[in-house]
Amino acid sequence: MSFDERLALAALAVDARINTEPLDLADVIRGPVEIPPAPALQPYRTPMAALLHRAHTRVLRDGWCPDRLRDEQGAVCLIGAIRAEAGSRRDADDACTFLLDIVHDEFDPTAETIASWNARQRDGHMPARILGHAASRADARGI
Repeated sequence: MSFDERLALAALAVDARINTEPLDLADVIRGPVEIPPAPALQPYRTPMAALLHRAHTRVLRDGWCPDRLRDEQGAVCLIGAIRAEAGSRRDADDACTFLLDIVHDEFDPTAETIASWNARQRDGHMPARILGHAASRADARGI
């Protein structure tokens, strides 16, 4: 047998060993796996500080809106963020009262309500900032 004949037989033997069934790519190719975001660390131990921090995180995550509790895209105002994160209406009311005190003391003594102050903001920068600041102040006061 010539070299070429032996090579042809070897190629046929290799071909016989190869699985020629069609490959289902759905079993092989996978898209990116959806990994849920890690839960935000809770830096505050006091209840009101923790609530205000969660509201701050919600505004950063979902977006801010000026004149409704929640808009069509899911963005929230300050009160909407606090209510969404509060365990009860009383907790939400207490947090809003505390937040209004912070607004009066440090940002705008003429603000009548959280809703009116929120509606006067141009973007979500100050509302998010005030929630973060209020969380820090509540923690410092132990509430």
